[in-house]
Amino acid sequence: MKVIFLKDVKGKGKKGDIKNVADGYAHNYLFKNGAAIEATPANLKSMEAQKRKEEKLAQEELEEAKKLKEKLENITVEIKAKSGQDGRLFGSVTSKQISEQLKKSFQIQVDKRKIELPDAIRTLGYTKVPVRLHHNVTAVLNVHVSE
Repeated sequence: MKVIFLKDVKGKGKKGDIKNVADGYAHNYLFKNGAAIEATPANLKSMEAQKRKEEKLAQEELEEAKKLKEKLENITVEIKAKSGQDGRLFGSVTSKQISEQLKKSFQIQVDKRKIELPDAIRTLGYTKVPVRLHHNVTAVLNVHVSE
């Protein structure tokens, strides 16, 4: 019996795959657990429509990420911090602080986990910080830490 997998099934198939499986296995396991549906022409058509919808959504997400990248690369985030005499900070500037300042100053919401700061900023001056907006789009944000 041909089935369309709705979930990944270990050893049998991944989500979206169309495979031939034993009738008993399909009826007694896959259909009961919602892991697959029968590959009828109507179901195949609905799966194609769903795939097109997901692709369109992914394309819109990518376009949105590219627009946000343009915005982020043209701004500089100003963060005030206390520092010692040699320009080293008391404490450090974290990705959470950068995210909060972006929201406060520019009304741009960026999750702190997307700001790829390998180590917290501990000195005064300008720092270029990569921000991963999408798995294909990475922006470089300028952060200026002043006293």
